[in-house]
Amino acid sequence: MVWYLCKLLISAGIIVVISEISKKLPLLGSLIASLPLISVLGMIWMYAETKEVSRIADHAEGTFWYVLPSLPMFLLMPWMMRKGVSFPVALSAGIALTGFLYVVMTKVLAKFGMNL
Repeated sequence: MVWYLCKLLISAGIIVVISEISKKLPLLGSLIASLPLISVLGMIWMYAETKEVSRIADHAEGTFWYVLPSLPMFLLMPWMMRKGVSFPVALSAGIALTGFLYVVMTKVLAKFGMNL
């Protein structure tokens, strides 16, 4: 139970730190958010609990492929908001685009024998 509480507090703490820094220094907050901290922590937690390196390797590779289709969201959202679209609508469009691109990425990779 203590282990799960530590994982929760550290992971949540990173999110809180990023949001607080972003209020004062948006670019620094963006830089910190762009670091793969949660992915690295996830791999550390997995290793500490299972020591299954093949699972961690699969996780790292999957993370790489799933990050790629999420990147256009970070261009679409600011473009839409600068055009006067509200944040909730821009966020929804970004999430929808990401979901669509996840499906496309999965299908394209499957044609090359990679099943995520």
